[in-house]
Amino acid sequence: MAAPTEKNPTEKNPTEKNPTGESTAAERVAPAPPRSTDFGIDTTAKSTGVAIRDYVTGLRNGELGSLPALLGLAALFVLFTALDSGGTFPSLLNLANLLQQGAGQTIIAMGLVFVLLTGEIDLAAGTASGLAAATMALHLVSGGNLLGTMGTTVFVLFALVVVVAIVLAVLLRIWAGAALALLALVLLVVGFPPNPWLEMLLAVCVGVVIGCITGFLVAKVGMPSFVVTLALFIAWQGVILQLIGDGGTLGLRDPVINAVANGNLSTLGSWLLFLVAAGGYAAVLGNRQLSRRRLGLVAQPTGLVLIKIGAVVVLAAVATYLLTLDRSPGLVPIAGVPYVVPLVLVLLVAGSYLLDRTRFGRHVYAVGGNREAARRAGIDVVRIRATVFVIASALAAIGAIVYSSKVGSVSPAAGGGNTLLFAVGAAVIGGTSLFGGRGRVSNAVIGGAVLATVNNGLGLLGQPASVVFLVNGLVLLLAAGVDVLSRRRSAVAVR
Repeated sequence: MAAPTEKNPTEKNPTEKNPTGESTAAERVAPAPPRSTDFGIDTTAKSTGVAIRDYVTGLRNGELGSLPALLGLAALFVLFTALDSGGTFPSLLNLANLLQQGAGQTIIAMGLVFVLLTGEIDLAAGTASGLAAATMALHLVSGGNLLGTMGTTVFVLFALVVVVAIVLAVLLRIWAGAALALLALVLLVVGFPPNPWLEMLLAVCVGVVIGCITGFLVAKVGMPSFVVTLALFIAWQGVILQLIGDGGTLGLRDPVINAVANGNLSTLGSWLLFLVAAGGYAAVLGNRQLSRRRLGLVAQPTGLVLIKIGAVVVLAAVATYLLTLDRSPGLVPIAGVPYVVPLVLVLLVAGSYLLDRTRFGRHVYAVGGNREAARRAGIDVVRIRATVFVIASALAAIGAIVYSSKVGSVSPAAGGGNTLLFAVGAAVIGGTSLFGGRGRVSNAVIGGAVLATVNNGLGLLGQPASVVFLVNGLVLLLAAGVDVLSRRRSAVAVR
C-alpha cells in the first residue's frame, strides 16, 4: 500500500482562500461557471407533457386567467348564432359593428386595469371621459373660442384647475403628467382654430389633468379611492352639465373625428396591419423563446410556441380576409378593418409592454400584491398609486373620443350610467382581480368582447333593456365569484 503523499506546507489548495479572505491566483484565472448555473433549478427545459401538466395544475390551483371569459365568449357566439334565426348576428356587418360598438368602453377598461392592479377603484373614469369629450366637442362647435362659450368665470376656474393639476403632478414627480397638463393649459389659453387632431389631443390632456387630481387625493392625501372617485364622479357630471347645458347636445360633424369609430382601413391597409401585427407577435414570442433557451431558463416547448404562433396568425388572417369583403347591405361598399382595431392593438401592446417589461410594471404588481412589502423594498408607493390614476384617466379620454365618434355627439349624460359599469365589468370579467396584483391589459379586451357580444346579441333578439341589464349584472357577478374562488384556491395551494 502506497504511503500517503506529504503535503508541502508552502502549497495551497486552489479551492481554498487566503487567511485574508482574498482569492488565490488559481481562482482569479479559473473560468467563470456558465451563466445558467446561477439560476439553479430554473435551468431545466420543459417537455410538452410537463408544460401541459403544469398548466392543468395551475388551473386546479386557481390560476384561471382569462380562460373563463374566453370559454364564455365562445359559448355566447354559439348561443346567439343558434337563436338568431335571421342570421344577422354572425353576419360580417354585425361583427364589424360589434368591434366598433364596444371599442370605447374597452379602452376605458384597459385603463382601469392599472388601477385595479394596485387594489384601488376609479368610479370617476366614466364622467372623466365624458368631461374630456365635452371639452373636445365644445371647442369644435365654438370655432375654437372656449372663453366666449364658457364665459370668463367658468373659463378662469377651468384654467385654474389645470394649473393645480400641473403643480400636483410636479409634487408627485409624474413628469409626463405634468407635461401633458401643461400642454392642456397652453391649448386652453393660447387657443387654436378648430382642428380635429388638436381637439383630440386636448381631450387626452384633460383626462391627464383629471388623473393628476385623483391620484394626488388618493395616493398623497390618503383618502379612500372609493370615496374620492365617487365624489369626483358627481363633480365631473356637474361640470359636464355646466359646459353643455341640461338637455343640450354637442354635435361632432368633423369627418376626421367621425371616422375614428366609423371608418375602415383600405384593403391594402388591412393586410399591412395583419403583416405588422402577426409578424410582430411571432417575432416577440420567437425571440423570447430563443432568449430563454440561450440563457438556460425554463422555456415552453418550442413546438407549443410554434402552435400558438400559428393559431394566432391563422385566426388573424381569416379575420382580415373576412373584414376586407364587402359587408354593405346597400349600394355603397363597406370593407376593410375598422380603425378602432389598430387603435386598440396599439394601446394593448403599449400597456402590455409597460406592465410586463418595465420596472414601473413590476412595481405596480408589487404594490397591488403587498403595499407594505413594496414600500419596505424601496418602491415609491405614492408615485405608483398616483400614476395609475393618470394612466386610467388618459385612456378614459381616448375611450371617450371613440364612443363620441360612434354616436356622433356628446350629451350631458356622456360617460355616466352604463359607461363606467361596463368598463369595470369588462376588466373584471376578463380576469383582472378586484383585490389587486393579478391581471393584464388583455383581460379588458376579452371582457369588453364578452359584454359587447351580450349587448349586441340580446338587442338583435329583441330583448328589453331590463333583460340586458339583468344578464350583464349576472355575468359580472359570476366573474367576481370566480375571482374570489380562484384566489381562495391559490391561497390553499400556497399553504
